Amino acid sequence: MTDLIQSLAVSASGMEAQARRLRHTTENIANADTPGYQRKTTDFRLGPDGTVAPGPVRLDPSDLARIHDPGHPLADESGHYLGSNVDMVVEIADAREAQRSYEANLRMFDQARQMTQGLIELLRR
Repeated sequence: MTDLIQSLAVSASGMEAQARRLRHTTENIANADTPGYQRKTTDFRLGPDGTVAPGPVRLDPSDLARIHDPGHPLADESGHYLGSNVDMVVEIADAREAQRSYEANLRMFDQARQMTQGLIELLRR
């Protein structure tokens, strides 16, 4: 029984981690046109009990896009300003991967829940 409960905890932690990853991805997409915005990333850490925890949020150290627009209020004397380092293709791919990973964890959670219910029904007889 404890193995089933542990599998519920592992699946729930995976869903929470992927939800946080998806939140950062949507923030990145929403701020793709914000001058000076740096892409947020996070990694995952495996706990001693098999659960997954998201690591600290890090800012992508890659260079910000240098955009030429002399009429922009943030433009310097050469007519350039710093855009964001968000790549929409990467963000959309990350969002799809996070969504699919979340769904896989949800299916595992549901399977463990059904097995737990079946076990409880067997024990009642």
